[in-house]
Amino acid sequence: MTENATIDLVYRTESRRVLATLIRLLGDFDLAEEGLHEAFRVALEQWPRDGVPANPRAWLVSAGRFKAIDISRRLARFDALDEVSERVAVDPATSEDESVEDDQLRLIFTCCHPALTPDAQIALTLREVCGLTTEEIADAFLAPPSTLAQRIVRAKAKIRDERIPYQVPANDELTERLNAVLRVIYLVFNEGYAASAGATLTRSDLSSEAIRVGRLLVELLPEPEAIGLLALMLLHESRRTARTSATGDVILLEDQDRSLWNRALIAEGAALVERALRSRRFGPYTLQAAIAAVHAEAPEAGSTDRAQIVGLYDLLLRADPSPVIELNRAVAVAMLHGPAAGLALIDTILARGELADYHLAHSARADLCRRLKRTADARASYERALTLTRQEPERRFLERRLGELD
Repeated sequence: MTENATIDLVYRTESRRVLATLIRLLGDFDLAEEGLHEAFRVALEQWPRDGVPANPRAWLVSAGRFKAIDISRRLARFDALDEVSERVAVDPATSEDESVEDDQLRLIFTCCHPALTPDAQIALTLREVCGLTTEEIADAFLAPPSTLAQRIVRAKAKIRDERIPYQVPANDELTERLNAVLRVIYLVFNEGYAASAGATLTRSDLSSEAIRVGRLLVELLPEPEAIGLLALMLLHESRRTARTSATGDVILLEDQDRSLWNRALIAEGAALVERALRSRRFGPYTLQAAIAAVHAEAPEAGSTDRAQIVGLYDLLLRADPSPVIELNRAVAVAMLHGPAAGLALIDTILARGELADYHLAHSARADLCRRLKRTADARASYERALTLTRQEPERRFLERRLGELD
């Protein structure tokens, strides 16, 4: 492998770790990122000439740290420059005692700090932990790049101005803070697994990044719910290839070609579910993963253990009551006890007005009405779902269903 190819590989595998350590050493996101880029620029100059160092990551951290000092002096970025230089000069000894993996964990918790808005948490995590560009994040969430850039700048400024600590929270607040981290990772995964809008059903880059961060979190902090979330993402991801046709159209779960499902991901996800359940300290993510495992392990749709799924939804609804979970349970009840039983539950939910603008609630109702031969009701619900969806594959699916009614 050439030195340039090695540098490219090191950038892909180590740049986020190097950045996390530089943020700890420098105490500033932007300065750390500039130091990171400068370190790789120097590596492109020196490594082809002098050879790749024995420890590329340590070399890059050292080069990035001192390049950042030079940048701060040249641009007069800090008023108290001596204080910054002193902290940076002292930290190399400290860095030997603190693992780079700990730095990554600190970065995840900092990006997901509750002082930041949910949108800012997601944007900052995708930018700093996952390494996506502002343009890539903006494209994923159909927002102007300038809007995403401002969101990230404000988040960094809030971390600096409010002196949000760059650390893993203490045990007494770990559970609450971990929930915020898991929520952000899952939101990123969901946007990749079932995009909220756009021309395609999925965004594999986002779901892959969420799984990567989920793996990292389990490796660094193997809490049951972190394990459960990773299992849930792997089990959903196992079906990606079968979820759309060659033309990008939606294929429902019961119609998917199960030979296309990734059995390695299913086996890994199922093992993680069992591990989380054995802890007896599991929560909503683990229960959702258990439901996904029941679906994944059924050789065909007709052999799915519907009663077990409804039972798991009952547990989930008690652990995390929400109208969306209630809707999913209603669909499971329809599969177990028939469309009329499920429709009664969905009508009750919609009557409360909680999911009036949720397109999946109306499309689920439409499907049950279709099965019951209530054509007019099915048509009205499909049309309502059409007005609410912002995703082209779902739009085509709903229009096809309407055409079938005609």
